[in-house]
Amino acid sequence: MSKNNRLTFFIFLALVLGIILGYILNINSFGTYNNKILSSDALVKNIDIRRDGIKDTTSVQYVQLSSQKKAVLTIKKENEKIREEKLEPLTLLSDIFLRLIKMIIAPLVFTTLVVGVAKVGDIKAVGRIGGKTMLWFLSASVLSLFLGLIMVNIFRPGEAMHLPLPESHADTGIQKTAFSAKDFIAHIVPKSMIEAMANNEILQIVVFSLFFGVATAAIGEKGKKVIEFFDAIAHVILKMTGYVMNFAPFAVFGAMAAIVAKQGLSVLSTYALFIGEFYSSMLMLWLLLIMIGYLVLKGRIFNLMNRMKEPVLVAFSTASSEAAYPKTMLQLERFGCKDKIVSFVLPLGYSFNLDGSMLYMTFASLFIAQSYGIHLSVQQQITMMFILMLTSKGIAGVPRAALVVISGTIASFNIPEAGLALLIGIDPLLDMGRSATNVIGNSIATAVVSKWEGELTEAQD
Repeated sequence: MSKNNRLTFFIFLALVLGIILGYILNINSFGTYNNKILSSDALVKNIDIRRDGIKDTTSVQYVQLSSQKKAVLTIKKENEKIREEKLEPLTLLSDIFLRLIKMIIAPLVFTTLVVGVAKVGDIKAVGRIGGKTMLWFLSASVLSLFLGLIMVNIFRPGEAMHLPLPESHADTGIQKTAFSAKDFIAHIVPKSMIEAMANNEILQIVVFSLFFGVATAAIGEKGKKVIEFFDAIAHVILKMTGYVMNFAPFAVFGAMAAIVAKQGLSVLSTYALFIGEFYSSMLMLWLLLIMIGYLVLKGRIFNLMNRMKEPVLVAFSTASSEAAYPKTMLQLERFGCKDKIVSFVLPLGYSFNLDGSMLYMTFASLFIAQSYGIHLSVQQQITMMFILMLTSKGIAGVPRAALVVISGTIASFNIPEAGLALLIGIDPLLDMGRSATNVIGNSIATAVVSKWEGELTEAQD
């Protein structure tokens, strides 16, 4: 077994063992806390129903019910806190891995992109590559959003599941974000390169790197020393990536054990229909992307997918496409993509080509509308689709970014934001699929742009 296949095997083994341990912990150690949390939620809903029937907010009964609700919420928070503390040894494993990955991503993007752009040399060539990249990204985004819209209208999970609906004024804890040109520009243009690297603002790092790379190429002979220096640093960081990836199986084990111990398998039975239909739609998106990739790459697309097994497993199990970034980069270069294309397209993809997240946004938004019995015309649904595409481009890197975008969009169509409460519990499970799909989408995009540029060489191992 080769070194790469061995690591992939250990990651998969860790995934399975993590699920088994998580299930055992859920039954034996966390059952008490989970039951108290669930019963608290049921009590709060019951109290809210009774309290909503009382018009006089100063009455004794209303005050008593408010006091009961406060006491129940306190019990819920205490149990959640105890559960999180007991899960710390497991979550610590994935936290360490993700922090190590974030530690190397910013310098990796900066050094490789500077070298790549400087090697291209011509600003016209940079513009040409950028144009082809954005053409693919926008097309893939529309495809993903449109597929989500079609599939949710075919499956109609909101009508079929008959879930108990949260009160329309209930607080979900998700802060909605409206589309703002100012925020979008601020997200792209850095005011400080140091700040951008400290916050892992990939798009800002890309912008600075483009300027730096073009300027390096423009100064001629002196720039060659700079290129050699950054090329050496990039190789050092890639070597560090190899060391960090050896920790991936432990991170996968901890992440899976923690999520199953917390969520249990009961959530799968409750939301089996939604989860199954969403993942079926995700699989269809994979097939469409591979088919389109086949038109450009021919039979090599299957070799690319084979090489993406490990990055996809890492992204899926940690629910972070960022965690798979360094390995995705390495595999693309081994596949035959030139480093200057990989270092340019892949970082941009993490802000502009999140195919899995795009599909989820239309699927989830219309699921909430269906759950509340709100009918949206075809024109309204298409309008929502394009609003989601615009708003999603400015908030990459925000925690629970997809839910934040959905929250800010559905309010414009008079869909209760409280409906997000239907998804918060299973969002980590859905995020795993979204992250894996984002890796697939960005790897195909990079390979296709490389082919278009005539920069796709024979695969190397």
